[in-house]
This record gives sequence, C-alpha cells and structure tokens, in this order.
Amino acid sequence: MSEKLIDLKDITKKFDNTVVLDDFNLYVRENEFVTLLGPSGCGKTTTLRIIAGFETPDKGSVIFEGKDITNLPPNKREVNTVFQKYALFPHMTIAENIAFGLRIKNKSREYIQDKIKYALKLVNLEGYENREPDSLSGGQQQRIAIARAIVNEPKVLLLDEPLGALDLKLRQDMQYELIRLKNELGITFLYVTHDQEEALTMSDIIVVMNQGYIQQIGTPTDIYNEPQNAFVADFIGDSNILQGTMIRDELVEILGTRFVCVDKGFGENKPVDVVIRPEDIDLVKPEDGIIDGVVTDVIFKGVHYEMCVMARDFEFIVHSTDCFPVDSKVGISVEPFDIQIMNRPQSEDEKAVEIDV
Repeated sequence: MSEKLIDLKDITKKFDNTVVLDDFNLYVRENEFVTLLGPSGCGKTTTLRIIAGFETPDKGSVIFEGKDITNLPPNKREVNTVFQKYALFPHMTIAENIAFGLRIKNKSREYIQDKIKYALKLVNLEGYENREPDSLSGGQQQRIAIARAIVNEPKVLLLDEPLGALDLKLRQDMQYELIRLKNELGITFLYVTHDQEEALTMSDIIVVMNQGYIQQIGTPTDIYNEPQNAFVADFIGDSNILQGTMIRDELVEILGTRFVCVDKGFGENKPVDVVIRPEDIDLVKPEDGIIDGVVTDVIFKGVHYEMCVMARDFEFIVHSTDCFPVDSKVGISVEPFDIQIMNRPQSEDEKAVEIDV
C-alpha cells in the first residue's frame, strides 16, 4: 500500500459567519488520482486551497509527509495548482509561461530549456514554444497550464475544476490526457469537480462532499454501485430513491410490495432508503413483474431510451435499449443484488465520520 502523503486533521474554516469546513479529516496516499466531488459550496475548493496554502484553516493542521505545513507559504510547498481559468501570462510566450516558476528558482538556462521541451512533449504540444497564449484553443491553453505546473516537479498536482471552461468534446479529450499524465508522471493528483462523469472517468478514489462533510469515500465502482446514503445515490448518476421498510434480512417492502434483496444487518421492520439504478430495472409483461405500471414518457438518449413509468404513485426512471411506447402497461422487475439498502439518516446534516483515502 502506498504511503500517506497529505493528512488534514480537524480542519475548520469559516468565511464571515458561514462554516465551510467543520472538523474535516482526510488523508491522501501517494500516486493516486483523488477527486473531491460535490455541489457548489460543499467545501471542496476550500479544501484544495488549504492544501495549496492559499487559505489558512481557523483550526486544525495540514500534514505533508509527516511535517506540519499549516502555516507554510504556497511557494514553499511541494504542490502546484492548475486553475479553471488557466492563469497564463498573456504577454509571455508559451516557453516563457512554462519557465516562469523555474526562473524564480534560479535554474540554469540549459536546465530550463530541457524542461520546456520535456513538458511540451508530455502534453503533446511540441513546437509551440514561441506561440502566444491567445493563439491557442482552450484545450491547448489548459495543457500549457498543466505543463507549467509539472516542470516544477511537484509531489502533488492540485487541479481546481480545470476542464470547466471547455466544451464537451475537449473536456472528454482532456480527461484521457490527465489519466495519461498521471500514469506517466507517477505523482499524486488531487482534483476538484462537481461533474460526476469526470470523477467516475478519471479517479482512483472519489471523495463525495456535501455541506463541508465527507459523505462517502471509495473507488468509482463502489461509489456508484454501493452508495452509503441518499445524497450520494442522488448525486452520482440517476437513481430511483424510495422509502422502504426492512422486513428482515434479505427482504424489503417498497410501495406496499415485498422485494427480495441481498442486504443484511438492518434489523427487522426498520425504515430504510432504497436505491434502484435506472439501468437495473427490467420492463416485462405486467403479469411477469413484481409490480406493474404505465409508461408516461420516453426520451431517446442515443445508446438507450429513458422512460418514466408510473407505478403506485411513484415515477420510476428506467434506462433500456428496448423502447416501450407511452401508455404501455408494463411490469417492473429487479434482481435482488440490484436493490441497494441504506440506513435513513436522522437529518440531512448528519455528520460523516473521519474516513481515509
């Protein structure tokens, strides 16, 4: 197992009277691509800025390789940050932009030239040394911003929604570029986004945040297939979230009907939240389903149809390559292992406990 690199301990941060992070604990290991994912205002960018040194916590400490760097200025930290708006210097050439940090460190001319060539080759922009930033596309500018960061050989590359200003195709291309760079460079990437697709595509580990707390940490597969609460299930992909009653182990009642599931340990006759992903619902003949309903809406999404099925006053979202026309009477069938059971939180503000990556 890789070594612990960053350790945030009991971090609290307020802006005016608003608590953005409250006793926040997280640690990150070496050589992983870790994504902080959550809605606007959840504290993910503040977390990144505290690690970078642009913000100081009101309480708590930032440990880097076993050393307390809470009050260390940004230029003394072994991290580099790539921002959404690139922050390239418009009056400098591409080579001058990339060399900026190296010149501050008084590196030799030969060293700087070698690093510029290396960085441009790494981001597939060889021959762009003498171009101006304004002559490049958004995707190319973002690559230069990344090149400028990596020439300083940081142990951690911090990326604050770096693809947010790009169009869909460029964003998808850059996702694969970042995966490639992470694999080639062998450094830790800490990435901030509110885009679930980005997180699922690129990450080794996803940290789902809300209201300054960690809701769940896990691999993309774990986060998607085994959400720990309704917030995670709703934020990551489309979900059908229903209230149910756990009758006993492996048996849950939903909408007045009992469904066989595989979950255990929730007790008997306990209220629970139930998550069923749209792609895990099979539409069959009414007599063959567990419950029956009527198709109320159909949208073609390219690789599948998205259908709304009204059943017992609940509108299910269903994804299928088979199309059932509006007003079709259908049965709903779900395999036991596709029904996810979660404890219902006492409140939406229920704190998450300390979790490590």
